Amino acid sequence: MAKKNARLIITLECTEARAEGKPPSRYTTTKNRTKTPGRLEKKKYNPFLRRHTLHRETK
Repeated sequence: MAKKNARLIITLECTEARAEGKPPSRYTTTKNRTKTPGRLEKKKYNPFLRRHTLHRETK
């Protein structure tokens, strides 16, 4: 029997851009469903704000 795929493709969206009236930057990445069950948060570069900001996983 085949094993269920543990890796998911997720989208990370900037949390600070909307408060400043700029478009949010988005990144796609993968995560392991079993090791990281919660929402993923990473510091990524936002080209609209020209700095590194916190990006959170969207639904």
